[in-house]
Amino acid sequence: MGSPDDAPLPTAPDREAVAATATERESPGTVVWHRKDLRIADNPAVAAAAAQSDRVLPLFVFDPGFYDERGIACDARIEFLHDCLRDLDRQYRDVGGAGLTYAHGDPLDVLGRFVDAGWEVVAAASATGRYGRRRDERAREELGVRFVAGDGLVRDADRPRDGWSDHVESWLASDPFDWDPRSVAVDGLDTEIDPERVSDAYGVDSTKTRVPTGGRGPAREKLRAFTERIADYPGSISSPVDARGGTSGLSPYLRFGCLSVREVHRHVDERAPEGRGKSMFVSRLFWNRHYTQKLLDWPGWLDEAVNPVYRGFNHDRHDPDLVAAWKEGRTGFPMVDASMRCLRETGWLNFRMRALCASVYFHVLQQPWRIGADHFYRHLIDGDPAINYTQWQSQCGLVGRPGLRLYDPRKQVRDQDPEGEFVARWVPELDPLPAAHLDAPEKTPISVQREVGVEIGETYPYPVVDYEAARSEFRDRYGAVHGAAAARLADESVARRASLSGGLGAARSIATDHGDADGDGGATQTGLGDFG
Repeated sequence: MGSPDDAPLPTAPDREAVAATATERESPGTVVWHRKDLRIADNPAVAAAAAQSDRVLPLFVFDPGFYDERGIACDARIEFLHDCLRDLDRQYRDVGGAGLTYAHGDPLDVLGRFVDAGWEVVAAASATGRYGRRRDERAREELGVRFVAGDGLVRDADRPRDGWSDHVESWLASDPFDWDPRSVAVDGLDTEIDPERVSDAYGVDSTKTRVPTGGRGPAREKLRAFTERIADYPGSISSPVDARGGTSGLSPYLRFGCLSVREVHRHVDERAPEGRGKSMFVSRLFWNRHYTQKLLDWPGWLDEAVNPVYRGFNHDRHDPDLVAAWKEGRTGFPMVDASMRCLRETGWLNFRMRALCASVYFHVLQQPWRIGADHFYRHLIDGDPAINYTQWQSQCGLVGRPGLRLYDPRKQVRDQDPEGEFVARWVPELDPLPAAHLDAPEKTPISVQREVGVEIGETYPYPVVDYEAARSEFRDRYGAVHGAAAARLADESVARRASLSGGLGAARSIATDHGDADGDGGATQTGLGDFG
């Protein structure tokens, strides 16, 4: 692990520069510490700072831990972040301010310099993993940083899921946070740090293609365009070909807070035509808050299985060669391989293909979940820990709920890419093969292989595992312990970390109806007959 002393840039601004801001007046003002809410509208921290001071200084700290060997974000996501920061700088300048102040170093060290100079510090509260939670707790306790809630999540409640849907619905309908730029001076500090210098220092240079431009401006344009075609949304979400242009494309902008979930909801609610597309998309916004609430309730989602019974599941089967085949898109299952290559090349996959790849990785290849989740998180432009890791655990079946969605990679070709357009684009070695054989190339008659010049086993690999045998084996292994896992949901500490939408009562019901403390499964434990 690196240290601040090893960083290619110094900690900035230096103490003297920060101290100089306090000599001009008795009360310097309030620093707005931007992290992921990279906008000035509907931003609780900006509104709070403007309400308590007549002078604010917006600040972003480039944390070396996210850029050196400790970070797992791909360069494309970092470049998207840098776009968002340049856009945020313009937002402040457009309202007559000095722009965004950039800093570099351990965030607590940087913020401490401002606090020592007399500045107050506010930041928008957000759900984070263990590193972020420890950082924020230290910032609150050691520096007096005030974290302002305003993201619709339930905090400081004994049972956060009680009345949760009503709470979120009320928040979505409430007025956004507002402030008057004319009432405050938006100051800045020249630190000689900016996104370009940080990119150069850390060698940020993405090779991904079709990556969108970050920032609030592009986000608003995507929202406007999507609202006009929202009626087509239901038919565009499953096929990876249709989803590329048929879904909203807003996920990376929501991840970095270029738009708030509430802003998106209000725009769609007021301007989209009534219909299934509108209701379906609004439900996705609720799910965004649902999964983020999960991480707020338990930061361990990033690190370990939420249900203790499943900790270590598949670890004894870890096979680096299988993991590499999955990551590189050479499993012998064309839809999986096309999806994994698309992810690596573009940083994007639609939801169904993410679920397919996670399912094949955990249920068929039977590999440890976190390696796969980390790989997704590294490559996704919209990689959000609250969404990525909670959905990975949910898809893998690590919570203890009844029902398990195991995707058949062959069926997904037939259902979602019947003409072979997606597979041919990302697995070009199969392009000559007739589409009728793309679900299972290894079954293509030898005469057809010779005719089109595709030799399975040479041009394209055989499946790395026997799907039917692996599926059956997983069913037996998972079913053998699911009863014990369901029973563990009766433990309130496990139920709280699971953060089911139905709250503690839902967890107790699962334990009662499906639990088997002896761990021998039970006849109805998982609904595994739904595999397919």
